[in-house]
Amino acid sequence: MIHFEHVSKSFGEKKAVDDLTLTIEDGKVFGFIGPNGAGKTTTIKMLTGILEPDSGVVTLNGVDITRDPIQAKRMFGYVPDTFDMYERLTGMEYLRFMGDIYGVDARKRKEHIDRYLELFSLTDAAGQQIRSYSHGMKQKLAITGALMHEPSIWILDEPMVGLDPQSVFMLKEEMRKHAESGRTVFFSTHVLDVAERLCDEIGIINKGKLIANGTLDELRHGETGSTLEELFLELVEKEA
Repeated sequence: MIHFEHVSKSFGEKKAVDDLTLTIEDGKVFGFIGPNGAGKTTTIKMLTGILEPDSGVVTLNGVDITRDPIQAKRMFGYVPDTFDMYERLTGMEYLRFMGDIYGVDARKRKEHIDRYLELFSLTDAAGQQIRSYSHGMKQKLAITGALMHEPSIWILDEPMVGLDPQSVFMLKEEMRKHAESGRTVFFSTHVLDVAERLCDEIGIINKGKLIANGTLDELRHGETGSTLEELFLELVEKEA
């Protein structure tokens, strides 16, 4: 479970996240959407401990990310929107390194690596240095590394960007399986039709404030047939 309680973060005069209170239960795929600059990535960086909130508390499975960052970080796998990877390592060396960090035993590590390299068509590239990889290949490698320790929480920032259609399909399948196993998926996206089809719950953030949260039916407020795109534009325009 993920919980934000009255969380705020400012950069100078700009309030990037403003009094965010939000709970995502286990077994859910949660989509976090909003315009550019709305506060999505700042929220994710506080969730992962990269940034510390100015006020409020972020907990993962009851553990405060600020007070006990090591324990909290053991619980999640994170796929950022940009990749600062060890580019002189090969793909296989990077995955073995991730296995070492999380203390994954040799048998589970091999099973995981073999499965995901085949799933994402990276087997032939595993022996090449990461600096030779395309953006999409780096994305798939980062996904594979993030899931190495079978985390209870999976956090992704714009995960579909740069992926080919087949890989997008595979990623969505893995996200759904992750939630169906009783774990939690939190991801940001601009691809609203993906969020509409994939998510159990959706949160909409604008100018740092959470302006809507719930299932698609709850967001519709009884108006059947409204698409997520229509709801999103209507809600954001109200807050303009």
